[in-house]
Amino acid sequence: MFGHVYALSNNPDTKFADWVAYEVNVLNFGPSPGRVWKADPLIEGDKTLEEDDYRGANASALEADRGHQAPLASFAGSHYWPELNYLSNITPQDRDLNQGPWLGLEEAVRNAVSYGNSLYVITGPLYVLSMITLPNADEPHLVPSGYFKVVYDKDRLGAGFVMQQNVDRGKDYCETKDSLLDIEALSGVKLPLLIESSIIYQRLGC
Repeated sequence: MFGHVYALSNNPDTKFADWVAYEVNVLNFGPSPGRVWKADPLIEGDKTLEEDDYRGANASALEADRGHQAPLASFAGSHYWPELNYLSNITPQDRDLNQGPWLGLEEAVRNAVSYGNSLYVITGPLYVLSMITLPNADEPHLVPSGYFKVVYDKDRLGAGFVMQQNVDRGKDYCETKDSLLDIEALSGVKLPLLIESSIIYQRLGC
């Protein structure tokens, strides 16, 4: 599915996107516009979760935030920022992960771009371990046990990261580096032909 600022592949079995892809471009930056959760108009209601399915998730054993896959902060200045709050772009993400190293990596990507020098990201869930489900969801779903993020430039130089749901909030995102081959194997997602490069890791502060 293609939106105005990101593309994703929704999985009707897990009820979450298998991957979300987007460009991080300074032209889309701006002050935070807030969060107004909405159903994705391009996806049938029985193939994704609804706002009420997340009720009580943060107070449950999951301690789960509504975690953006394509981050709102990277598109806050775009006319299309409301699309970032579509629930198809959201997964239940442990709050220590969401507010810790995941946020740190998102900020590092934004800090690494400049006018005419964008970065590109593919991100998505991993289902390596069995997880408990959302306490108030009324339809079958699978909660991810972790996430991957691949960052690359126009020359197809890339860097990969894998973070588990139980990661410590204070963990340095650079310590979650993982190979692109491992990410393909773990996720089942066929990545573009990229060259893993220290240049991108260094650009991200690692």
